[in-house]
Amino acid sequence: MEGGVSRRREERGGKAEGGTTAEGIGSSYLDVKDKGRVAQVCAAWRDASYHKSVWRGVEAKLHLRRANPSLFPSLLTRGIKKVQILSLRRSLSYVIQGMPHIESLNLCGCFNLTDNGLGHAFVQDIPSLRVLNLSLCKQITDSSLGRIAQYLKNLEVLELGGCSNITNTGLLLIAWGLHRLKSLNLRSCRHVSDVGIGHLSGMTRSAAEGCLSLEKLTLQDCQKLTDLSLKHVSKGLNKLKVLNLSFCGGISDAGMIHLSHMTHLCSLNLRSCDNISDTGIMHLAMGSLRLSGLDVSFCDKIGDQSLAYIAQGLYQLKSLSLCSCHISDDGINRMVRQMHELKTLNIGQCVRITDKGLELIADHLSQLTGIDLYGCTRITKRGLERITQLPCLKVLNLGLWQMTESERLR
Repeated sequence: MEGGVSRRREERGGKAEGGTTAEGIGSSYLDVKDKGRVAQVCAAWRDASYHKSVWRGVEAKLHLRRANPSLFPSLLTRGIKKVQILSLRRSLSYVIQGMPHIESLNLCGCFNLTDNGLGHAFVQDIPSLRVLNLSLCKQITDSSLGRIAQYLKNLEVLELGGCSNITNTGLLLIAWGLHRLKSLNLRSCRHVSDVGIGHLSGMTRSAAEGCLSLEKLTLQDCQKLTDLSLKHVSKGLNKLKVLNLSFCGGISDAGMIHLSHMTHLCSLNLRSCDNISDTGIMHLAMGSLRLSGLDVSFCDKIGDQSLAYIAQGLYQLKSLSLCSCHISDDGINRMVRQMHELKTLNIGQCVRITDKGLELIADHLSQLTGIDLYGCTRITKRGLERITQLPCLKVLNLGLWQMTESERLR
């Protein structure tokens, strides 16, 4: 039957050829595999499948194992400019030479990528490249960052999570060459210290201007950072919108004073920052912040007083995570009446929360769409029944299973 349909379409001269067929193949309802399959229906659909509009925004996922002369010409014909390398057994220069207008290159998890291999690939300016992901490329060192800073001047997103050989020298090179950088991930770069953050923030202008256009900075698990880093960030990176400091045990309440004046900051992650207490939340609440997202989960020194401070100065929050904090129904009572915009509340493992707390949430947080109650051992069916009456609630997490909106309406 499929053959008959194909022949009839060919006999009609591909009436649907051009915009209609290309639009159909490019429909958001079709994934990449399906787009490839429909190209086999007939000649008209095959030709239409090469229309660049069909592949707009698609990221090609490749295993580079053996030579394939038709691979990159095919990608170029389709207008594909984003590539993820799933395994790398050939030279990276094979990719760069084959896709001269590449915009996004994802090498996450390519453990065998070395400075030498990257050096052979980046030998001239690549002005089109905007996104580079080197996460978990553990052999990469500051030497590669020198190449990147020299030849990828237009880079906007750089992922270095898990690149544990990166040091402050590498950050100096980034600050020297990547002035258009908007997002930088340094998760678990264990050698990075306050000096490196100073480079990024332009605090050492004699050596580097800094990455002053940064809007997102991930410093998760950078154990050498102290409050001095936050001072650098607050002074130099005033365009920052998202800051992740989770698991940074060296920062304290005093550092929150610096962050409290960052007027563009929208999201702050302090998860598992052991030295952040109610005092730190007080500093944040007394500043000029307009946060929409705050995560202080697993901060053992956060208690009910923090919720009072949040209600006073951070009442515009849309997402608040307090998992495993020492909060109780009293803290919930002091917070909920002011939090009219809150949509997501995570209070999992807050073992002092009871049905009374859930009733307060149900009575006052009418815009709530999701709540995490995993490990809240003192709540009962009565409290859950009140929570499920929230008009906008879509996700209720109780641990091993989730109650979705459809289940709630049954």
